[in-house]
This record gives sequence, C-alpha cells and structure tokens, in this order.
Amino acid sequence: MKKLWNAAKQGTVSFWRNEQGIGTLEIVLIIAVVVIIFLAFKDFIIEYVNKFLTKSKKGIDDAFK
Repeated sequence: MKKLWNAAKQGTVSFWRNEQGIGTLEIVLIIAVVVIIFLAFKDFIIEYVNKFLTKSKKGIDDAFK
C-alpha cells in the first residue's frame, strides 16, 4: 500500500512540475474567462452584431443598385 501511495504522490508532483500541463491549464482558464464574459454581456453582444450585420447588408445592397 505504501508503494502505491508513493507512486501516486510522485505522479502528482511530476504532473504539477510538467510545463506542458500548465500551458493546457492556462488555455482552459482563458477559455473559461471568455465564456463568462460572453455570458455576462450576451444581450449586448448579440444586439451589436445584429446592428453591424444590418448596416453591412444595407451597404452591400446600396453598392449593387
């Protein structure tokens, strides 16, 4: 049992020291922050995109007349 515990402890320590794991963690945290910001400002973002697309469509329609 003690060997199993030591192996698990050593595996955990090596995982935290692995720099590639930290890079993955950073990416996951950045994605989580972006999702939280999107959810907080969802209505504003959707309204802004809709206005932008409407103006773009008007501009394209006017260009082809």
